[in-house]
Amino acid sequence: MTKRSPFRYFKTSPEIIRLAVMMYVRFPLSLRNVEDLLHERGVDVSHETVRYWWLKFGPMFAAEIRKRRIEGMKSSRWRWHLDEVFVKINGKQHYLWRAVDHEGEVLESYVTKKRDKKAALKFLRKAMRKHGQPEVFVTDKLRSYGAALKEIGGAERQETGRWVNNRAENSHLPFRRRERAMLRFRRMRSLQKFVSVHASVHNHFNQERHLYSRENFKQNRSAALSEWRGLCVG
Repeated sequence: MTKRSPFRYFKTSPEIIRLAVMMYVRFPLSLRNVEDLLHERGVDVSHETVRYWWLKFGPMFAAEIRKRRIEGMKSSRWRWHLDEVFVKINGKQHYLWRAVDHEGEVLESYVTKKRDKKAALKFLRKAMRKHGQPEVFVTDKLRSYGAALKEIGGAERQETGRWVNNRAENSHLPFRRRERAMLRFRRMRSLQKFVSVHASVHNHFNQERHLYSRENFKQNRSAALSEWRGLCVG
């Protein structure tokens, strides 16, 4: 049976919708910035239309990216870097937990109101359901990690130390740039939805250009863009 296209009821072409979603999620742009950039390209849509597209298709694109990448990510079970960052939602402090593998791939993002043992346990179990258990957990000295790992039988695989967790701390930088462009968040649910989509899109387009020659980087970038244009093809 042929898969039905999710774009079938939209007058706008799938190519423009994919472009708008990619611009908004991948780059630190506001909805109105995307509207202006599309207008410069001859596409007349409002910023509310861009909002609707990203809310509807963003999770769909992210799910397809994750499905393709998880199948070939056995190396992600070697070493995980775990860290949490402070996020303000309506003036109240929340915590964004993040698991990153040794290559900088964002495996899981999870938002909680607290950063105690219960929150750490939920975060770890959610990540391990999707990606299995790693050989090493690299964390900071937050006691919640030790208590949660002890409960799941991973305390002997925990590694802490100065500067050993820079991989996870650096992974927060793209999110911080997007947070400033979006003028913060108003609900936990919207933050959780955005960070999940943003992590998948960032992973897809993150070519780590400093590791490759210019020629290889251009080939990898073209391949990533070509794969993006083929997402959710009916």
